Amino acid sequence: MNNTNRSSAKAAWWLLLPLTIWGTFLMDNTASAEKKKTILEHADFIEGGQVSGSAGTVIPYRSAVGNVKFLHGETILMCDRATDWPDGDRIDLKGHIIIKNSTLETRSDAGVYDTRRETGVLSGNVRGRAMADSLTAKSARATVEVAGDNLWLFGDAVAWQPGRQLSGDTIRVHLREIDGKQHADEIVVRGHAFLALKDTLASSPFTYDQFSAKRLVAKLDQRSCLKSVTATEKAEGLYHLYDEKQRPTGVNYTSGAEIRMFFIDGKLSRILTTGNALGKEYPKSKREDRDIDLPGFRLRDKEKPAFE
Repeated sequence: MNNTNRSSAKAAWWLLLPLTIWGTFLMDNTASAEKKKTILEHADFIEGGQVSGSAGTVIPYRSAVGNVKFLHGETILMCDRATDWPDGDRIDLKGHIIIKNSTLETRSDAGVYDTRRETGVLSGNVRGRAMADSLTAKSARATVEVAGDNLWLFGDAVAWQPGRQLSGDTIRVHLREIDGKQHADEIVVRGHAFLALKDTLASSPFTYDQFSAKRLVAKLDQRSCLKSVTATEKAEGLYHLYDEKQRPTGVNYTSGAEIRMFFIDGKLSRILTTGNALGKEYPKSKREDRDIDLPGFRLRDKEKPAFE
């Protein structure tokens, strides 16, 4: 589209509606959609105009500008500018975007919200968090599936929870209702997948067990503690060893087609490597030696987003 004509003075009839009733172009066709009207709660002002479309057609648009806040069911949409169109179920969002409900909060610089699918596609400085637990994340782009309770992170994606960091090309966080609140119950990482897991028995705060693969699947319990992690395709692991009195004895490296990790009360309990399994044990003196770290190991706490 091009040749945009904009006017806030000569408003079409649909610009004259009260701010509390956005009265979008969007036509809801289902009973569930009928229950979730898009309500404009606030904007500094509304403006409208038209752009030229294909075959010489003219397409009108309407924008809410300045401190914009929408309500869509239980979801809150906030941004600097929001624009809707007559030919779809989308609202274009720009500047200081927040998509938030009782489950997830996601922020970015630009995006589109689909009112029918209840999905936001975001880009630019994406930050997100799960509201009921301590998971925070960042990426270049994201898709927020409000109805499906999924947060998809794309492009140099990182997710943090206390004592652990997951990173990769793509991360999917799935949430499930537990005791009336939505908690992350599964995290799937694809492409350059890496898990850095703080060694809870170590005296140094910089001692981390490390696992990498093309794909990682982490299962969590109702307290957001790890239950299991499965690493597949070119899986590697580096973890610290202890004797029966929890005294450090060394560091073990393992690799194979698949590495499965099992946890008790969130603590690493057992590791099983299958498929061309290889291993090597380093002496205790190598525990703090950064030269044995797996390729790609990097703590990124300074990048962790903060939420007001």
